Amino acid sequence: MVQQLFPLESRCSSATSRMPRKKKPKPFRAVIAVKELARERVGAPPAEKIVVEKKKKPEKHKPTLGKLLEDV
Repeated sequence: MVQQLFPLESRCSSATSRMPRKKKPKPFRAVIAVKELARERVGAPPAEKIVVEKKKKPEKHKPTLGKLLEDV
């Protein structure tokens, strides 16, 4: 009979206590590199602003006499 050098318990515990794998590096993209350089030189873009509608569509119907009297 062959005697085991490493019992099963010790093999299982060492497998779970491994170091996590290193992350795979992302492929180079020119767009990302250009944007990074622009942010360094010019600065970050300003935050978005809410745009108010400049042109409002005119009402399809003339206001009724009741609405005209309410406004006054």
